[in-house]
Amino acid sequence: MTSIPVIEVFIAERRVGRLALTPDNLCAFEYDTAWISSGYSISPYYLPLKSGLQIAKQDPFSGGFGVFGDSLPDGWGNLILDRYLTEQGINPHKLTLLERLALIGSTGRGALEYRPDKSIETEDNFADFDRIANEAEIILSDKDGNVSVDDLYRYGGSSGGARPKIFTTIDSRSWLVKFKASLDPLNIGEIEYNYALLAKACGIAMSDAKLFNGKYFATERFDRTTEGKIHTVSAAGLLNADYRTPSLDYLSLLQLTLSLTRDMNEVLKMFSLMVFNILISNRDDHAKNFSFQYINTRWKLSPAYDILPSSGFNGYHTTTINGQGEPTLSNVMALAKKIGITEPQAKKIVDELQETCKAKGMLKFKLQ
Repeated sequence: MTSIPVIEVFIAERRVGRLALTPDNLCAFEYDTAWISSGYSISPYYLPLKSGLQIAKQDPFSGGFGVFGDSLPDGWGNLILDRYLTEQGINPHKLTLLERLALIGSTGRGALEYRPDKSIETEDNFADFDRIANEAEIILSDKDGNVSVDDLYRYGGSSGGARPKIFTTIDSRSWLVKFKASLDPLNIGEIEYNYALLAKACGIAMSDAKLFNGKYFATERFDRTTEGKIHTVSAAGLLNADYRTPSLDYLSLLQLTLSLTRDMNEVLKMFSLMVFNILISNRDDHAKNFSFQYINTRWKLSPAYDILPSSGFNGYHTTTINGQGEPTLSNVMALAKKIGITEPQAKKIVDELQETCKAKGMLKFKLQ
């Protein structure tokens, strides 16, 4: 790749601003004048809408801003990107942040797009899931096999999370399709699908889910609509929080929801999601597993995702509950009080969610 000194950031063909690197390899961002006049802050707490250069801190995103870090792959996506670059004769360790964003181009999560765009165009309707699953297994297990990562990169090189996954469009709908990771049970797709159905039964907002070929969990992308892309930022991106280690308490998430959305209904949604995660023992509830979207001039909590029983940091919730990694009902009620949810409201949410999970035979942790 040729050196890229400046990246232009776009949303829906409108230039948001420009990115460059300081001599210390810190990200420097400047909003476009026209965007300041009629746009909005893409990350209100760390990139307020104002003129002039804004420079990122070194941590926790290696000199970048969290909102742009959300566009970059992690886990599986990083593995595939680095292997793809190596196959192309490019040393991935020598790429700058700007060059990595150029590789994402117009294919990243959310609405942000980067130019120059060095991403690879793909066909819309890829559906050979069995082949992808087999190739992913070979790569993860280091088995002998002549596997090219070309399709894995084309369809999933910008993805986040640890499990193999691809993006595809089927019947004009955009889907994220997941595959088994090395330590997952064989029926991991069915497990996640069943918990998605449980979440919906509990009133947790989620995108449509499917089980392709009877085993591959898929969820419809909530950052894509027929009208276009939706600007989406994770809690990690908004708060510059390190999602790799415990860095938040649910009080921070509840306060973020209230501050950003100014809507107690959205706060109640976050509170319900917290309770649901506790009840199903979803302890991998790190800062990147919660997102917010800018829709019709307002911020809203995104649909829930990555909802299934999982171990967290040392077996505890990665996001603590009133300071506790394994909470009691009193911890939950204390958070409700701190954020302005009445005791009857909070108790009703806990009781209803607990009853539904128990009735479905999927209650993993009882709040008492």
